[in-house]
Amino acid sequence: MRNSAVFWLLWLGFVGYAFGFAPPDTPDTWPLIQNLSAGNWEGINPSVIALFNLMGIWPMIYACILFIDGRGQRVRAFPFVVGSFFVGAFALLPYLGLRKPGQPFEGPKTWFLRLQDSRWLAGAIALGAIPLLGYGLTQGNWAEFGQQWQTSRFIHVMSLDFCLLWLLFPVLMADDMARRGMANPSLWRAIALLLPMVGALLYLLARPSLVGSPNAPDTPGDRSAPATAPSES
Repeated sequence: MRNSAVFWLLWLGFVGYAFGFAPPDTPDTWPLIQNLSAGNWEGINPSVIALFNLMGIWPMIYACILFIDGRGQRVRAFPFVVGSFFVGAFALLPYLGLRKPGQPFEGPKTWFLRLQDSRWLAGAIALGAIPLLGYGLTQGNWAEFGQQWQTSRFIHVMSLDFCLLWLLFPVLMADDMARRGMANPSLWRAIALLLPMVGALLYLLARPSLVGSPNAPDTPGDRSAPATAPSES
């Protein structure tokens, strides 16, 4: 209950800060979002381009854990994962506040859960993320980004959202490791915290496959996967 309260307070604080204390919107915010979404990147700071696209990578990383975590929860993970593609941590923090930690994985692995559990999906996500990180770090104008961070609510909040998703990942990673019988949780927590996004990707690539129970009945949390996903016979 105490941990749940922390996540709800963090969510309320983030919402309150984003709309009450962050820099104001600028007239070019909506055109900037449209150009970033459409790939019209000429004249846009590469660090902003990279950050915007990496905010689409984080939900994919979280999905690889959340759909499995949701199998043992009464609350469905699916709507929170979908919401995170649009509003990032604003959507994921309520899930963390509603979920019950330490739930085991029971029941069969559907094709959808096998997909989320697969190393090749983790590799595909990494192939999309690493070039973006390199592009933003090496080609970005960081002096300009610092000024934009101070004057643009969109860039300011998006940056904080990235940091929040980075810092929250070990919370779900700990339960995911326990389900797989993995050792050295402190080491993996340090890797995830010291290497923003890269540490999370390394974990997804290194974790052993989750063992399901083919003959066990589905638990309520299996609703976390799309209803169209057929069960493994």
